[in-house]
Amino acid sequence: MEHIKVVAFDCDGVMFDTTKANMAYYNEILQHFGRPTLTPDQFAYCHSHTADQSIAHLFNDEKSVRAAQNYRKNMSYIPFLKYMILEPYLKPLLEKLRPGYKTAIATNRSNTMDRVLSEHGLEEYFDLVVSSSDVDRPKPYPDPLIKILEHFEIEADNALYVGDSELDEIAAKAAGVPFVAYQNRSLSANFHIKSLKEIAQILDIKIA
Repeated sequence: MEHIKVVAFDCDGVMFDTTKANMAYYNEILQHFGRPTLTPDQFAYCHSHTADQSIAHLFNDEKSVRAAQNYRKNMSYIPFLKYMILEPYLKPLLEKLRPGYKTAIATNRSNTMDRVLSEHGLEEYFDLVVSSSDVDRPKPYPDPLIKILEHFEIEADNALYVGDSELDEIAAKAAGVPFVAYQNRSLSANFHIKSLKEIAQILDIKIA
């Protein structure tokens, strides 16, 4: 894989186990409006979609959606950061990737990404962060990955994208970027991995 120049990551479910954080976040919103807590299907949707899309999915009429969006935008995500669990081997992998490779994030998170990185001391490890706020069309559209390719002035096969959802798979395929499926054998991918440590094996670099 000598032609790979950029390794890009999804955030939720790849860099972090965000199950508890996102569950608590959306349940807080639902409970404020007297709604039942998330069902498994609702959580699966919220895991990979943007916050705006998730609210629209959870609240099924325009008035309720508007009220929930306003409430969400005035909420702080900070209380939920403590529930985010760094995935094993992420930091050691990032340390080994730099400076030989550029690193990026393509996430459907919006304005919470910077705080997530700073809270976990990860800002210095990434050359570019593309959130849903940075593109007109978030994943599953290829726009976030195309933005990464354009930023680094590389071809699609010079990048590697690590994701865990169908939205990641669709975006990578549409952008022509080789896709690494993390802990999800149901996805169609160039590589399937159970541990981020395996990225080092794909790139033939050593990690402790």
